[in-house]
Order: sequence, then structure tokens, then C-alpha cells
Amino acid sequence: MGEFLPERLISVRQKLGIRPAEASRRCNLSKMGYGRYENGERTPSHQVIEYLAQRLGTSAEYLTGETDDPSPACFVINRKDDEELYTFVEEYMNADKKRRQRLLSYFRALNLTFDPKDEK
Repeated sequence: MGEFLPERLISVRQKLGIRPAEASRRCNLSKMGYGRYENGERTPSHQVIEYLAQRLGTSAEYLTGETDDPSPACFVINRKDDEELYTFVEEYMNADKKRRQRLLSYFRALNLTFDPKDEK
């Protein structure tokens, strides 16, 4: 893993449209502790970099300059936050290959017919 780049953390937070206080809350850190990461006064451990990336919707590779793509490398789904999505992913992960293919084909069919205006 490369060296932590504080400016990348700031960039991710700004793209989310949140202030440092909200970022610290999302990451379960004190405002001062989070601020030290953004200001480059403190370098987070590899585990903390992974955690920051998960909580702020990016990747550790982006925060360390290994990639210029800020897209997340993985998603963490908490049952408490979204039980239906958690159950769906759990079902998919435990399914055999044939069932996974069926689930994916349903998703693709739904995704092709999805119109965001229908959500309103």
C-alpha cells in the first residue's frame, strides 16, 4: 500500500458535499482526530485507511495514490442499516451458480426497465 495522501481524503469529503465534522461522525472519529488526518498531522494505519475508505465510499488505493479512480473497491452492507439489501446479498452469496445466474438475469431485466421517475 502506498503512502496516505491527505488531499485525497479532503477531495472525497468535498465530493460528498459534507463538512469535516460530518466526515468525522461517519467515521466514528473525534473531530480533532479526523482533522489531523486531513491536515497531514497524523498518518492513519493501513486498517484505518481501509475503514475511512469504506465509510466515505472510496477505496484505500485511491487514498494512498495507487489509483486515480475514487470509486469504491468494495461495499460494506450492514444488516442494521438495510436489512432487505443485506438479505438479498446474503442469499446471492450462498446460492449455487445456477441460482446466481437467475438472480443476475432478474437484476439486469429490472435494471433495463428502471425509470427513476417511477420512484417519485
